[in-house]
Amino acid sequence: MAGSNGKQKTARDMIISLALIGIAAAVVYFLAIPHNDHSPDLKRVDYRVELITARRAVSYPVAAPEGLPDTWKATSVRFQGQDSDHWHLGFQTPDGQYAQVEQASAQKPAEFIEQASQGASATRRTETAGGRTWTRYTGGRYDALVLQGTPGSTTVVSGTASFKELTAMAAALRME
Repeated sequence: MAGSNGKQKTARDMIISLALIGIAAAVVYFLAIPHNDHSPDLKRVDYRVELITARRAVSYPVAAPEGLPDTWKATSVRFQGQDSDHWHLGFQTPDGQYAQVEQASAQKPAEFIEQASQGASATRRTETAGGRTWTRYTGGRYDALVLQGTPGSTTVVSGTASFKELTAMAAALRME
């Protein structure tokens, strides 16, 4: 009988050890690992200087939103006037998604749309926003609304945002 008592102690000790390891793992999981599922708080950027520069430098009407609520946060802006007159303005939407305005004049429209929408294809659906007719693009990394026929440029509103938010962005665009 002495041999079985030793086996019982070993099994009991192993169960106690496993329980202590499980408790320690739970403490580490809940206290040491951050569990923040909302989108990161991105820094708001002021794009007015780049917008003024772009509007002075290019021959096409540069698009920027007016009247969007403060819940839309401008997060990125770029103007590349040397080669392509490429205008970019990125926003975090109220739903925490991404929406961008992209414009260019020197690039072929099909290539530019492919790049700005990250592979989306034209659909037969259109949206009317801001008094203009936009073509819906889907199937790429981003969904997009594309406005062609603007003198000298192609305008793309795209991102991970819903079509409702993309349409709101397109409706707020003022082109000068």
